Amino acid sequence: MEQKPLVALVGRPNVGKSTLFNRIIGERRAIIQDEPGTTRDRNYGEGEWLGREFLVVDTGGLLLRDEDHFAPRIRQQALAAMEEADAIVFVVDAKDGLTTADREVAELLRTTTKPVVLAANKAESHERRMNAVEFYELGIGEPITITAQHGTGVGDLLDEVVAVLPPRTVEDEDDESIRVAIVGRPNVGKSSLLNKLLREERVMVSPIAGTTRDAIDTALTWEGQPFTLIDTAGIRRRGKVEHGVEYVSVLGAMKALERADVALLLIDAVDGVTAQDTHVAGYILENYKSVVVVVNKWDAIEKDTHTMPEYEARVREELAFMPYVPVMFISALTGQRVNKVLEMVQLVYAERHKRVPTAELNRLMRDVTTRHAPPTQGNRKLRFRFATQAEVSPPTFVFFVNHEEMVHFSYQRYIENNLREQYKFVGTPIRMRFREGEGDERFSNKGRGKEKDKG
Repeated sequence: MEQKPLVALVGRPNVGKSTLFNRIIGERRAIIQDEPGTTRDRNYGEGEWLGREFLVVDTGGLLLRDEDHFAPRIRQQALAAMEEADAIVFVVDAKDGLTTADREVAELLRTTTKPVVLAANKAESHERRMNAVEFYELGIGEPITITAQHGTGVGDLLDEVVAVLPPRTVEDEDDESIRVAIVGRPNVGKSSLLNKLLREERVMVSPIAGTTRDAIDTALTWEGQPFTLIDTAGIRRRGKVEHGVEYVSVLGAMKALERADVALLLIDAVDGVTAQDTHVAGYILENYKSVVVVVNKWDAIEKDTHTMPEYEARVREELAFMPYVPVMFISALTGQRVNKVLEMVQLVYAERHKRVPTAELNRLMRDVTTRHAPPTQGNRKLRFRFATQAEVSPPTFVFFVNHEEMVHFSYQRYIENNLREQYKFVGTPIRMRFREGEGDERFSNKGRGKEKDKG
């Protein structure tokens, strides 16, 4: 499994970074508005070019002077993205030409050791493309003229980006350890939890070289099971407080989750679930990683017999998009229930690799479709012909149907709920794919065959 490098898009406000971001990832995710400062939060996505996959982060406009209320926060975000990136795309505006703000950003970029690619956007006309030579003055290198809105020149830009990315790094396929990423906001106790785990009497610890830049993973064996703890806790960054450190958590989580089997999502018991926590949780879900929600600093909460169930209910309400997650309450400071964390990771890892026999799965689907018939559209009736589990890690189910487009989201959720009721898959997302095909009509509804080729 290759770890995807990270590419950061930076530049002053309103030069078209969000448009370029959407062009690279192939969808309209970033908010686009012809007004400086529209992108105030980083946006993340995945790109691919010439067979190389990479992560892309879109940043707000980088202003080195506090020209408005949001400028300091946007600047922190951009600086954090630059710190975590493997390559940087510096976007300038060929329509406006070279500005003082461009020079200030360039001066900052010249201090980084990261490769920087210069993109002169909005170069629709021949005149603008010719005038783009003035950006040589920035000392960044040759400006690549593009028009992100129409895609012109973006291929040439991505050629250069892929060329400067670090060499491919691939996880050892023979690694039998459970890879665990400890993720969460700064100051929720990631380092404290890691250190407490390493002090357990039954743990053997050794440093191993990580595939991430400037990272050393921690290998440990607990009750005979090897683990690899992927460092997002910043234990090699002590005393190094960079601008925007409070925004680094999502970027660190992104890179760590690429390599993880299970994520420990740490929540601060005092603060509760924050927007930043839900962002990280959403990224865990998007990448189909298993997860354990760990509420830390439980010792700091005044409690009675109702406190824990009421608190868990609030956590589940905030993380309603992943109702299958186990929620643990610990104190990394005192060690309360920390010894249960790796035990839960083992359980979730086993659930991630659970395989449902094909015969059992098809019996379940026969019952599911009998209790709640698939939807119909006019004379067309959705029929499920055959089901099989194609993969584990994550559990991936393929359902052969007669009309793929008729499988409504609500019916997918109904199937998933029944799968979980029967097989649990604790802490683990389920991937479901629906394909048109004849397959085997062993659990089709009553009257099968009469409408076999209808529609």
